[in-house]
Amino acid sequence: MTAENREDRIIIRNLGLECVIGVNPEERTRKQRIIADVELSTDLSMAGKSDAIEDTINYSDLAHRIVDHARNSTCMLLEKLAEEIAHICLEHERSRSVRVLIMKPEALRGDAYPGIEIYRSKKAIL
Repeated sequence: MTAENREDRIIIRNLGLECVIGVNPEERTRKQRIIADVELSTDLSMAGKSDAIEDTINYSDLAHRIVDHARNSTCMLLEKLAEEIAHICLEHERSRSVRVLIMKPEALRGDAYPGIEIYRSKKAIL
C-alpha cells in the first residue's frame, strides 16, 4: 500500500463546543452546547516509527483551534460551522480529508437531537 492510499485516521470524539448558533431569534442571544466528532485521514506511519509529535497532526492543538473558533463563531447553521471546522482541519499539511459530525443536543425536545455530517478532502478543494 502506498502512502497515498493509506487510510490512517486521527479521531477526536465528543468535542464539546459552546457557540452562538441557530436561526431562531432566541438562539442568537446565548451560546449553546454542541458536540463535534472529527476524523482526519492522514499517514501515521512516520510518527509510528519516529515517535515524534512533529511527524503527526497534534490532536490537542487541533482540538483547541476548533474550540476557539467555535467560541467566536456566530453561524446560523450547523452546516456552516462544519465547513469552517473542516477548513481548519485541512489547513494542516499532513491532512488529506476530514469527516465532521456536529450534533445539537438541545435543539429538540426529549432525547432526540439533530446533527449533520460532512466529508471534505484536499483533492476536492484543489
